[in-house]
Amino acid sequence: MLNDALRFLLDVLVQPFAAILLLRFHLQWLRAPMRNPLGELVMALTNFIVLRTRRFIRPIMGLDSATLLLAFVVEVLYLYALLSFSPFSDGSFPITGVLVLALIKLLKMSIYLLMAALIVQAILSWLNPHSSIVPLLTSVTWRFVRPLQRRIPPMGNVDLSSFALIIICQLILIVPIAALENLAREFF
Repeated sequence: MLNDALRFLLDVLVQPFAAILLLRFHLQWLRAPMRNPLGELVMALTNFIVLRTRRFIRPIMGLDSATLLLAFVVEVLYLYALLSFSPFSDGSFPITGVLVLALIKLLKMSIYLLMAALIVQAILSWLNPHSSIVPLLTSVTWRFVRPLQRRIPPMGNVDLSSFALIIICQLILIVPIAALENLAREFF
């Protein structure tokens, strides 16, 4: 019972923090405008650790490597804690397996963030197309949607490229990512 409560707290507190750090990395990588409620929330939740880490970790090729490294470290800590609370755990885990699994989880989380941005963007296009979050969502999704828009013509003024991208993301999650997860779990 205590293990279930601890796993719940890990899933509610630690895993979302890794996702927020990863979102911050992607927003900065994609040059998304941060002067909106979502961007300011992400900055407020992560500045306390990112700004300190940037003193020691410099950007690599213009990417915010400190934030990406923090997301990776938080995910590794999450996986170690999750595995140690497992009823079948003996407390020893191969570091290689945990590191590889953390990388795969970050990749998976990135795909889910893209899918969430596509869905929220579609909903806002119907309900409130002039929302302050729309430019942020557009900057996140347009690099991925644009190539599909060239190949998939609109049908009756309805752009199906976002729907096609969600299908592609789901297929990526089902086939290669699941295969990578299974390979990473063989380390255990």
